[in-house]
Amino acid sequence: MLARTAVRAVARATPRGSRASSADAGAGDYFAKRDAVRAHAAEVTQLWRRISFYVCVPATIVCALWVRNVEVEHAEHIEHIKAEHDGHLPDIPQYEYMNRRVKPYPWGMNSLFFNPHVNKDLVRGMILSRNQ
Repeated sequence: MLARTAVRAVARATPRGSRASSADAGAGDYFAKRDAVRAHAAEVTQLWRRISFYVCVPATIVCALWVRNVEVEHAEHIEHIKAEHDGHLPDIPQYEYMNRRVKPYPWGMNSLFFNPHVNKDLVRGMILSRNQ
């Protein structure tokens, strides 16, 4: 126990870390470290610039082309379905569990991102169901 206390006292008395080294270090050491940090920053900046240009930009282009091809196929499929049904899309079955709204959103019955070409218009559906 006494030995442990002595070891702790010696450990507390010895200066730690940067205080001891900064007192001994001269001005030349500071400028050398600063230049090393600047050189490292320049190398890392160049690395990430190359990664951006040679990896990220081509990956973005490839993804954009893939999405374009998928969307073109989807549009062709929609046109095929329209051609089979005299130029109109067939009506979607009105299942009772789909598109249920117990109470309207603050902006109305449709979602915030409502698109009349893709989504079912729930306002029109409510008016039709009230009239029946």
